[in-house]
Amino acid sequence: MENIKKLFTLKKGTAKDDVKENSEELKEQIRITYYQSGYGASTKASGEPVTFGVGLKNLYNSFEDQCRKQLHEQKKLKQPYVEEQEKYKTELKKRETAIGILEVQINNTSSAIDEKKADMIAVKQNPEKYGIDADKRPKAQFYIGLLLLLPITIYLFVFYISASYSGFFKDFETDSLTAAIFDANALNKAISDGVLEAIFVGTIPFVFMGLGYLVHMFHKIKGWQAILKLLSLFVLTFIFDVILAYLIEKKIFLFDAVVGQQFTPTDAIQSVNFWGIIFAGFVVYIIWGLVFDFVMKEHENVDKIKAFIRAKKDEIRNLALSLEELNGKIDMAKHEITLFQGKISELQSKIDGFIFPVKEYLHYHYQYKEGWYQAINAELALPKKEKDELRDSCESVANQHLQSLNLTEMDFQNLIFTTN
Repeated sequence: MENIKKLFTLKKGTAKDDVKENSEELKEQIRITYYQSGYGASTKASGEPVTFGVGLKNLYNSFEDQCRKQLHEQKKLKQPYVEEQEKYKTELKKRETAIGILEVQINNTSSAIDEKKADMIAVKQNPEKYGIDADKRPKAQFYIGLLLLLPITIYLFVFYISASYSGFFKDFETDSLTAAIFDANALNKAISDGVLEAIFVGTIPFVFMGLGYLVHMFHKIKGWQAILKLLSLFVLTFIFDVILAYLIEKKIFLFDAVVGQQFTPTDAIQSVNFWGIIFAGFVVYIIWGLVFDFVMKEHENVDKIKAFIRAKKDEIRNLALSLEELNGKIDMAKHEITLFQGKISELQSKIDGFIFPVKEYLHYHYQYKEGWYQAINAELALPKKEKDELRDSCESVANQHLQSLNLTEMDFQNLIFTTN
């Protein structure tokens, strides 16, 4: 065993030079030394199994003791664990930094949600602050305008259904202007006359409603083109009312006319009834358009605030989803931090412990055993049967020795004794 200790001393002294330490010459020297040590001990003990077992234990203890003293070798064996630990430490710092960033984002997101909730309340009191051109209290004006718009709309429906039926389909039985303009049974009579007549008379008011809606929409557009379109719509409506008034006035005139008397445009212009029909329709239509425009603007005032609030709700909903996602990322990062801390602690226990080079020891163990068996074969003058039995007994001792150290069927390079 003294030769082995000297050999380890030589190996320790040359540990600073990795080239010499790993050289084939040094490996061969170590192998021969273990082989010779086993050979010499077997010769002295006549191959006795008990002495062989003691020799193996001394070999293991000496090898372990020398390995513990080889700090440079231990440091080299532990280097992979140190590097792996540094990798986990780096990942740990990344997660901690990420959590810090995520917490800032969560605080900012929560503040943004609170701010948007406050905006939803404040916009009703001060819409100008948020760039909304709306009256603070438009509801009363809106409902008043709506209250006026409904009866005017009903009036226009009645007027245009009756007037269009009178102008295009009705056979006059009286020269009363009122009967011509306001015929309570105009729609029923049109239905009786036919489907097309009913559709024509029933849809005429919607045409004027559509024109009024277009007036409102063009009024929202700036520029001379919008003004030109507005004027065109008013002129178109006026022309239609003139045609309608002309047809009605013509029928009234012919009802009282003598044979051969003709109705001319001049007669229409000079007739009070003609202008009465126009103003009963066109002027009321103008009033309806102005009231409709006013009601729509007031509704838009309310709708602007509602739209602002809806937009804020959507933003809050998106921020809440982002907040949930951020919290999920923090939980994941904290879980990973716990895993990394466990890995770091586990690796630290290995770094602080002792690494036993299993395969290296087994190599020397088998060299010592080979030397012991060679001595039995060469040095002992025993019959073959007794030599075989002696070797079998020594083999059993060798197996028991490895089993007691848990070194049988090892498929890894090193055995780690941690500090835990």
